[in-house]
Amino acid sequence: MSSAAEPKRRPLRVGALAFALTATLTLLCCAGGAGAFFLTELGGDDRLRLTNQECTDDFRVEVTGAMPQMSQYGELQLRNAARIIQVGQELQVPPRGWVIAVATAMQESRLRNLANPTVPGSEQLPNEGVGSDHDSVGLFQQRAGWGSVKERMTPEYAARKFYEKLVEVPGWQQLPLTRAAQAVQVSAFPDAYAKHQALASEIVNSLAGGAARTVPVNGGHACDAAEDGRISASGWTAPIPGDVGSGFRTQDRPAHHGVDIAAPKGYPLRAAASGRVLVARCDPDRAGELSCDVDGWPGKGGCGWFVDIEHPDKIITRYCHLVEKPEVSAGQTVRAGEQIGKIGNSGNSSGPHLHFEVHTNGDRSSDGAIDPVRFMREQGAPLRSVE
Repeated sequence: MSSAAEPKRRPLRVGALAFALTATLTLLCCAGGAGAFFLTELGGDDRLRLTNQECTDDFRVEVTGAMPQMSQYGELQLRNAARIIQVGQELQVPPRGWVIAVATAMQESRLRNLANPTVPGSEQLPNEGVGSDHDSVGLFQQRAGWGSVKERMTPEYAARKFYEKLVEVPGWQQLPLTRAAQAVQVSAFPDAYAKHQALASEIVNSLAGGAARTVPVNGGHACDAAEDGRISASGWTAPIPGDVGSGFRTQDRPAHHGVDIAAPKGYPLRAAASGRVLVARCDPDRAGELSCDVDGWPGKGGCGWFVDIEHPDKIITRYCHLVEKPEVSAGQTVRAGEQIGKIGNSGNSSGPHLHFEVHTNGDRSSDGAIDPVRFMREQGAPLRSVE
């Protein structure tokens, strides 16, 4: 790839507002224990494990070199993903587009260049299997209107056509992945693409130097800077800027199933990723009272006003201690970075802050909780830890 075709790259580090002293952060008390939070829906035992691919600021992808080993996809499939990414780079499409394109090909063909017995001549062309969807062929299962059979079964051509249509979609970089992909593909299963976002991000990170962990900044790209409404190529952003004061399941607080981030009362709270609101309500305190419209205190119990959002791959994020009723409601679809409420001090809390949790496998109980600091760092939307 020529230097002119590469995305502009600078090792940018974007600063954030410091809300409170570390000493203040460590004093925050909130509802992290199972006894203080009454959520019981259980899931399975699987856990999402993304590759901790460092953002190298070098997004060059090798199509002919050795491919990383992955249990889900083989060498030929990953080489096709590399071709898709390389075409995106040549067209100077931002890394968010690479993630969307790879996820789309994962859904359409499992990253295989497919022939079709109903399409004359397709089985005589180089292929990696046979599909049977109407007259669709190739990585993106493109139909006759996208080009000749030979063109559609050329991975680089198919990827180019996908990108050309993607960048014409208004606001595509801010859309949930499944909506952006559907705007191009017009599939009979419009929600099918979402489930591939996490693994597509991992593939892009593994093949292109952590590019899914970047955000566009000043005509270039910054690693690990998705906050204040900036969305990483993986589709995530920090819900508020600030430093983590009370960490995940520390020695002093082993039942603290999230992290605490201090912020002024009334500060805007953003959805960490696109998804569907599961819960937006007042959590009862230990006395069973719905008393979220007053400041909380240590030992009061409950999460106060809180929101749970389900994201692709059965990831759930939780936001506790809002100052007032959330600005979203159960069943509502939200975008990454959309304001969902304001920081407060309701429930089991000793001062204004966000208690933030990440759960896997659709499990909203403490059994599903994982360390948000590690998870968000892998999405390019780090919660800066001071511990």
